[in-house]
Amino acid sequence: MAAARRLGKELQKMQNHMPDGISVVSADNFEIWFIDIKVLDDNPIYRDQTFRLKFHFSPHYPIEAPEVTFVITPTTPKIPMHPHIYSNGIICLDLLDRQGWSPVHNVESIAMSLQSMLTGNEKDERPPGDEDFCRRNTLRPRDINFSFHDNTV
Repeated sequence: MAAARRLGKELQKMQNHMPDGISVVSADNFEIWFIDIKVLDDNPIYRDQTFRLKFHFSPHYPIEAPEVTFVITPTTPKIPMHPHIYSNGIICLDLLDRQGWSPVHNVESIAMSLQSMLTGNEKDERPPGDEDFCRRNTLRPRDINFSFHDNTV
């Protein structure tokens, strides 16, 4: 119930104003939403491309991070090339990780973070081991334990 209440407030806020390049495509329920993002600068890797994000919320949102992936649709036919985005749409981003998540974040801040991540990208490539990861992974994105570059042990 808390998730639905929070998502209702987020949706109402987003319907009144969304940052440039970010739009709500579908938010018909409090389990799955689709958001389109477009890189606004002149990044040659993503020029004139729009990408679709799928947000899957658990009943424990916002205590638990949503599961966010890039998806392919007829209007968004590509997963963006990026060193932290696998070809199956799974995103390696600490903000979406169990350890990096904070309930302070919301759908808008996640979309803006991903938009910024794409804006700053200069490498037209996939993460190392992309093909093997996509072929072998059977875990849901929220259950994957990524190792982040800034982790120190």
